[in-house]
Amino acid sequence: MRIIMAGASGLIGSHMSAHLRSDGHDVIRLVRRVPAGADELRWDPASGQLDPGHLEGADAVINLAGAGIGDRPWTRARIDELFRSRLDPTRTLAAAMAVVDQPPKVFVSQSGSNYYGDRGAAVLNEHSPNGSGIMARICREWEAAAQEAPAGVRVVTPRTGVVLSRSGGALGRLLPLLRLGIGGPLGNGRQCWPWITLPDVSSAFTFLLAAPLSGPVNVCAPETADVNALVARLAAALHRPALFRVPAPVLRLVMGKLADELLLGSQRMEPARLAGAGFEWKHPSLEQATAWVTGKDQ
Repeated sequence: MRIIMAGASGLIGSHMSAHLRSDGHDVIRLVRRVPAGADELRWDPASGQLDPGHLEGADAVINLAGAGIGDRPWTRARIDELFRSRLDPTRTLAAAMAVVDQPPKVFVSQSGSNYYGDRGAAVLNEHSPNGSGIMARICREWEAAAQEAPAGVRVVTPRTGVVLSRSGGALGRLLPLLRLGIGGPLGNGRQCWPWITLPDVSSAFTFLLAAPLSGPVNVCAPETADVNALVARLAAALHRPALFRVPAPVLRLVMGKLADELLLGSQRMEPARLAGAGFEWKHPSLEQATAWVTGKDQ
């Protein structure tokens, strides 16, 4: 397949590009700078500029574009950027598809588990309603923008859970602390995080390029885990204690709204449609995932 990818330079995009190429796909990256090679094309999503010709002959478009949600304080300007950095690229891609003679067959445009908001212990499938909060609204509008793609394009909006990586991502700050024996759970630790490993995210998106699915798809591992279980398993794999719990008030004092939405919120999400379509995880259990994250699966 010839695949156009937006947001290819991030943690997920970099891994996914390599994964797709290893499977024999031709991946073309959309970049905001001067292209550095034949595998890059220039665009400017902030101003809605994308040559529709870039999409001619493409079989699929993958959209991962969006500013990082946990790397800066959530000022009013930053929240506005979180919206714009997701909606502008998605609308630009959908608009370009609408004017080409033969648009791509599939548009896989990322969303997130935060679509559901903080839902406690409730089991969440793709039919569960949209929650409340800034990220829930962002995800709702993000998915709606993807659905602006023209008729005939199969639109998939993966609601991706917390991505576990060996470096960066959700564990970028926690893993070094756990390795030093000074890490621990966040808040009361009973909040569910719908987790998935980085290799499984790339495999899931590749699967969705061909699977007969459209609309929202929960992308997470089949095993449910709360933060207490996740941190305990990671610490055990590293042979370190996990005793230094960070209370919720401290997280809120330091991080503001970001703490409640990203660290203390709970989504007990199940990948019903992904499993039903026959997807197979490399790391379906927390034990397998933490062994991979900590390098103990060698």
